[in-house]
Amino acid sequence: MKEITKEVYLKWYEDMQFWRKFEDKLAALYIQQKVRGFLHLYNGQEGVLAGALHAMDLSKDKMITAYRNHVQPIGMGVDPRRVMAELLGKATGTSQGLGGSMHIFSKEHGFYGGHGIVGAQIPVGAGMAFAEKYLETGGVSLTYFGDGAARQGSLHEAFNMAMLWKLPVVFICENNGYAMGTSVERTANHTDVWKLGLGYEMPSYAVDGMNPVKVAEAMFDAMERARRGEGPTFLEMKTYRYRGHSMSDAQHYRTKEEVEEYKKIDPITQVLNVIKENNWATDEEIETIDNRVRDLVSECEKFAEESPYPETNVMYDVVYDQENYPFIPHKL
Repeated sequence: MKEITKEVYLKWYEDMQFWRKFEDKLAALYIQQKVRGFLHLYNGQEGVLAGALHAMDLSKDKMITAYRNHVQPIGMGVDPRRVMAELLGKATGTSQGLGGSMHIFSKEHGFYGGHGIVGAQIPVGAGMAFAEKYLETGGVSLTYFGDGAARQGSLHEAFNMAMLWKLPVVFICENNGYAMGTSVERTANHTDVWKLGLGYEMPSYAVDGMNPVKVAEAMFDAMERARRGEGPTFLEMKTYRYRGHSMSDAQHYRTKEEVEEYKKIDPITQVLNVIKENNWATDEEIETIDNRVRDLVSECEKFAEESPYPETNVMYDVVYDQENYPFIPHKL
């Protein structure tokens, strides 16, 4: 694995800080009704993404996840301005404003969504891995889902086929504790989600998802196993979301005190503490990073606000085409 250096820590801090502030801005825009529909924010889970990106080869590895999916494509290289524009339903968005919050997508950067049906992306991620193996690309499919989706039957079907065919896929459960609003303890007679992989003799482990170093190490080992043709791995990332399942979640299932306890092991704070302990940046340099993050978030907002909405005809252009029904002209 690439060495985790001073430069890596500084990049982690800036990236995670940007992802956090980007999501905070989206929350504000949602309250202003500029982001419509549902909005699921990633606050608190940034360590999972930071660690994974360090282990990935972005030239060939792919990622697919559920609907908490705004910052992952940004980490993989998608212009954050286009991501924010997509959330505001603008024509300059990653899907011309037609996907919105839950359906960010970029084939160019290896990010395959944003899926709104719980657990639907799990077999699709295995299918992506099948393509990587069939085409001999050397790429690995990182397939993310939440603890709620771990109870879907599609997980078992995907696990079974992935092991049978030794597909280059890493299944990652981002266990943030409460699924849509029900604690893990109330959804099954066991709380160790990672053990679900053992029934298929799949290497399966729990990982501290609040620490990007632990994530990077576990992800790298799993991806190297996949590249060697030895098949999938299942990692349960123990993480936590500070905000509700979505912006409409009243969060009656947990206390404010519990949230504050988890903030004591915040991934951004952990990284910042290492930077300070090693004197890798002065307070002024940290402030410079924070200002750069603030300016980029403002730039994203300005770009999205000033972008036009898509033309009405675009809705028809991307939905349906039939040769013997020439009444709707298609342009895309």
